[in-house]
Amino acid sequence: MPPSRSATARNKAKPGAADPAIAALERPARSGGNAPAFGSDVVADALRALDIPYIAVTPGASYRGLHDSIVNYLGNFTPQMLLCVHEESAVAIAHGYAKVTGKAMAAAVHANVGLMHAIMAMFNAWCDRMPVLVLGATGPVDAMKRRPWIDWIHTARDQGALIRGYTKWDDQPASPGAAREALIRGAWIANTAPMGPVYINLDAGMQEAKLDAPLPPIDAARHRSPIATAAPADAVQRAAAMLRSAKQAVILAGRASRSLEAWNARIALAEALDATVVTDLKIGASFPTDHPLHAGAPRDVTPESVPAVRDADVILSLDWVDLAGALRFAGPSPAAKIIQISLDHRLHNGWSMDYQALPPVDLFLSADPDLVVPELVKAVGTSGKPRTAPRPRALASDREPAGFTNESIASALRKVLGERPTTLTHLPISWEDRWWIFRHPLDYLGSDGGGGVGGGPGISVGAALALKNSGRLPVAVCGDGDYLMGVTALWTAVHYKIPLLVVIANNRSFYNDELHQERMARTRARPVENKWIGQRLADPEIDLAAMGRAQGAAGFGPITTPADLVAALEKAVAAVDAGRVAVVDVRVEPGYTAGMTAAMTRAKS
Repeated sequence: MPPSRSATARNKAKPGAADPAIAALERPARSGGNAPAFGSDVVADALRALDIPYIAVTPGASYRGLHDSIVNYLGNFTPQMLLCVHEESAVAIAHGYAKVTGKAMAAAVHANVGLMHAIMAMFNAWCDRMPVLVLGATGPVDAMKRRPWIDWIHTARDQGALIRGYTKWDDQPASPGAAREALIRGAWIANTAPMGPVYINLDAGMQEAKLDAPLPPIDAARHRSPIATAAPADAVQRAAAMLRSAKQAVILAGRASRSLEAWNARIALAEALDATVVTDLKIGASFPTDHPLHAGAPRDVTPESVPAVRDADVILSLDWVDLAGALRFAGPSPAAKIIQISLDHRLHNGWSMDYQALPPVDLFLSADPDLVVPELVKAVGTSGKPRTAPRPRALASDREPAGFTNESIASALRKVLGERPTTLTHLPISWEDRWWIFRHPLDYLGSDGGGGVGGGPGISVGAALALKNSGRLPVAVCGDGDYLMGVTALWTAVHYKIPLLVVIANNRSFYNDELHQERMARTRARPVENKWIGQRLADPEIDLAAMGRAQGAAGFGPITTPADLVAALEKAVAAVDAGRVAVVDVRVEPGYTAGMTAAMTRAKS
């Protein structure tokens, strides 16, 4: 396998490192004091003790005390505020930051109304199993301290009830000491696998009250010891024995960290077993897609992966997102022995069905796959099996795609970027895995998690923040609907000088839903020709590049022919290299490739 363009790049900074250029922005005047005097000062101290570099905020009076403490007590540093124009963007930015770093960033939302705006982004982070520390506010809880009208409509008895089905934990602390403990506990819970968002609701009265006396010091590190969940040695040996005896082993490489060491361990295990590896575009890159053992994504029309799953005698699931769904290709009662390594069951609850159907499993290791795989490599040892000949696979190439489709975007990006270290921060649902080769865990960060349209721009801004100065170019390919719902997140990237390339696959339609309406029409013997009504974004067509320019980005397009796309992307990349955000509006043809259309149509039936 050729060396990774990503792995061989000389990175300038570790992803997630604080950026001095951002730190130099929005410097407050000196306040003249540095001793905590109010409840919100204690909260700010706790955020600093947790070493949280940024807090994405959409301002609101319910947390004006905390806002003042971050600016005038901490000096707007660790954490530094990142102003967002919508709460959904604030949480999405924290989500994207976590997708790169694996660590929780903070977001602050205003009272119940801000939380309601943020809910979709919190659900995305939940389904994506990404840590986010969301701070909200209410009150004052003491009714005697509420201002007429406004404080009353922004006070709720149990804000956590709005999000309890898709957060790991929530709290409403009643004192500064309790708030400090809640933040430390919340960050610990969010960052512990299986990871996810937490919510801490701060009483406005508590924030603004003067401290009666200084709180005793607390060592935050001692109250959030890292938890590494490995598997019992005997279970690892049983799994290794099953895999060694397999004639046709398949590895479903599911949710994984961005760790290069874990990535290399998965490669070593697959090679030791001569196992076919299947990946999933819903999650980030988990295995090199040009490796001879890689067999693509498990769609109905993918000729490589379906036979592999169907004919396997042992299947190893590494926290696969929908194991039962993948196993449907093996029939209602799979003959293969199934090994599942996952911690996901610890999050399953009665509200959200994101846990999917119940799969058959013969050996379950309740552990973190990143910790188990290296142990399996040791236990399996060197395989004596003859090596399977490389499986022929239609990968990304320089051939010109037919028409002007999303494949045209992929082809043009490959021409412009070449071997440059690139991170795809977001992709549209119609993207096919063969269009782009992944050779590093940071080559692709996965989808939005919960299918929430509008998450792509904010998630990409957060990812670009974490990747700034890393030597990697962040590229988001967003659908037009996704972009339209989240475009104002780009203002935050422009304001804080976070370079990012956004390419819009603009088919001027909510086209995925056109397929749904086509299916309904065919099922009911009604006119298929009407599927576009209530779906097409036309008359007038929206100038998406102008919307990017309105946020301060460099806007290019609309690009309407393949001949103009490479030149536009070259100019856009040059703008990003100069430190800007660039938006390229590419007006692709409505429709998907024949294979994708067939797969999606079957999925909707």
